[in-house]
Amino acid sequence: MLPPQILCTDKIVRAIHMSKIVKLLIAIVGCQMAGVVGSLFTSPSIPTWYATIRKPNFTPPNWAFAPVWTTMFILMGISAYLIWNQGLENKIVKTALLVFGIQLVLNMLWSFLFFGLHSPLYAFFEIIVLWLAILFTMANFFKISRTAGWLLIPYIIWVSFAAILNFYIARLNL
Repeated sequence: MLPPQILCTDKIVRAIHMSKIVKLLIAIVGCQMAGVVGSLFTSPSIPTWYATIRKPNFTPPNWAFAPVWTTMFILMGISAYLIWNQGLENKIVKTALLVFGIQLVLNMLWSFLFFGLHSPLYAFFEIIVLWLAILFTMANFFKISRTAGWLLIPYIIWVSFAAILNFYIARLNL
């Protein structure tokens, strides 16, 4: 039989490990929920309004957006987890997560403007603000965890492409 000190240490290690798994799941699910909120505006508009507007020839097929965004939200969740795991008592961590939360809200707002209000023009101006917020998030994340910062690179690349696409859609439909 193991001494009580080792058994107690083992329980603490398991509890810490479990709390990290829970944090990771919360971070990923939280980001995925932002995608779900955005889809509430997007899904109804795809077969109706979005199908009727003019789009540039480099527009991806509709089916491509869901897996790309799902992947982006998973990467964002892992990235946020890596920052959160550094401890909320750290002011730089709190600031980084606040900025992350702001860009997540801006992400949902874009869906509302573009698909909910059917306004590619307003959405274009907003996606520029979103892009800057992502850049600011990355700068804050890189200070804490290089891995967390690198995990956001695909996201800013995708939003850069989305901004270009958004610009052309706005221009073609004015």
